[in-house]
Amino acid sequence: MESTVQYILDLKPNWTRVVISTLCGTCSIGLLVNWFHRVRANSAIQKARHRRETSLLQAEQVVCDYNDSHPGADVSRIHSLSARQLTRSLKEGSLVPEDVFFSYLTKALEANKRLNCCTEIMMESLNHLKSTDSYKDGLLYGVPVSIKDNIGCKGYDSTCGLLGRLNQPALEDSVVVEVLKRQGAIPFVKTNVPQSLMSYECSNPIYGTSVNPHNPKKSPGGSSGGEGALIKGGGSLLGLGTDIGGSIRIPSSFSGVCGLKPTCNRLRQVHYSTFIVCFLLVKGCVGPLARDVDSLALCMQALLSDHMFTLDPTVPPIPFNTEVYQSSKPLRIGYHENDGYQHPSPSMLRGVREVKALLERAGHTFVAFKPLKMEYAMNDLIFKALFADGSSTLIQGFKRSPLDPTLSFQITMCRLPNVLKKLLSVLLKPLFPRMAKSLNIVCGLGSVQQQWELDVEIQEYIRETIEEWKRCDLDVLLCPVIGPAFNHNYAGKLSCAVSSTIIYNLLSFPAGVVPVSTVTPDDEIQLKQFKGNFQDLWDKQFVKAVAGGEGLPVAVQCVALPWQEELCLRFMKEVETLVRESRP
Repeated sequence: MESTVQYILDLKPNWTRVVISTLCGTCSIGLLVNWFHRVRANSAIQKARHRRETSLLQAEQVVCDYNDSHPGADVSRIHSLSARQLTRSLKEGSLVPEDVFFSYLTKALEANKRLNCCTEIMMESLNHLKSTDSYKDGLLYGVPVSIKDNIGCKGYDSTCGLLGRLNQPALEDSVVVEVLKRQGAIPFVKTNVPQSLMSYECSNPIYGTSVNPHNPKKSPGGSSGGEGALIKGGGSLLGLGTDIGGSIRIPSSFSGVCGLKPTCNRLRQVHYSTFIVCFLLVKGCVGPLARDVDSLALCMQALLSDHMFTLDPTVPPIPFNTEVYQSSKPLRIGYHENDGYQHPSPSMLRGVREVKALLERAGHTFVAFKPLKMEYAMNDLIFKALFADGSSTLIQGFKRSPLDPTLSFQITMCRLPNVLKKLLSVLLKPLFPRMAKSLNIVCGLGSVQQQWELDVEIQEYIRETIEEWKRCDLDVLLCPVIGPAFNHNYAGKLSCAVSSTIIYNLLSFPAGVVPVSTVTPDDEIQLKQFKGNFQDLWDKQFVKAVAGGEGLPVAVQCVALPWQEELCLRFMKEVETLVRESRP
């Protein structure tokens, strides 16, 4: 090789030598620049991790000091109460806010050691704790609340796992955090997310990988994965997450907690960072996660207050309708087992069937109802909307930031030149038509006019779905949710699996998840015969992703029409109650 290079350099004229020398020099400079960026990135990551460890150590010391001086706190009672029961006990004086706060902070620190679910302890919460009595009339008086990384809290970063967002603390609390504080809640910890939020794994280069509270070999889901893990791990009673394609509901399913994705704009939206394409067509939103449905309802009631409507006049001033939530009227329930795109796993299918039987025995009526044209909705509406710009904005967000391994497949596909994407699409079409179509879609839309046309198609799809819902005269819908928890590193290879959740972001329907069972040995046996709807590479990968799930949570999804969160929660509560009563 060296002799060949020397031969070329010896050639005349001299410009050959100049060109090759210049290219070699450019390569050397490029390598030097890349090395410099790696060193700089590693330094930034180490500083961020050191800052987190410092905050954790400070919190541990404060907890030790408090526990030493207050040995009589009834910790077991505190952790047995729902948010509503806890607030009632605090207002009555049978519990004090300090005992509640430090008992949950203790548990959060313990959970983080096992699950790596927290990014930072908000030490300013100690100051807020001292002024809690000023908010004694609040619906969440004295309730410690965990907050997802991307939701702004004054003085703290919202990195989303990207180096470019380090050392940019929020100048003020986001609206939802401000409302929580005015209602007496105490935001006290921020929780981990996948890098860029564009995954339902929970891993990033800054804070590492969060693990499932039931099995460390499994993912807690994402993007609100740290929230789900912390709540199930006992370190939080109530938390706030965000949901773009299932990011509240998937962690709820994987970790075994309750979660609600409201109608878009029922609550104040979080301003997603500029590395995410502006989700005007597939809508994201803020929503609560908790151990039980009633705590979700209390959180929604607290947030849907005059505080919210005053701070953000763009939020429709629709207070929480307690009468609807507490209703016991029999429901007319739509139902399906398979949306036609991603076939649910045997355990999740069983969960839906068992819940349907319980609801029928309780006097509710069921009607067959399936999402319309799911293959069209996923490929021609959802994926086109998400990748309308050909992923350029998403890729820009990773500039000079190391790429988390769990995202390598997704981002590599996005970074391919459009010519190569289209070529691969043609080659793969005979064997893997779903993957081939997705590669073509990731090339993006060709013009603004095409985006407008896509918007019209989406609005028409929503109209058709609502018309079909009305024709069936439904109150709510019972359907599967993705699960059980995936083995690590599969989420980035299975974007197709989110069909059961992301469809309700497209429709902007409120949707919630309730845990109802656990994976059995028989479920695992049936999984070995799983074929899927398409019997393609993605269906085969799905089996590998959920394998080894015995004992993991099984959940169902409950859905309602837009602006009917109270009805959705009432349905979730009915499911939760019937499941609890059915257990020996």
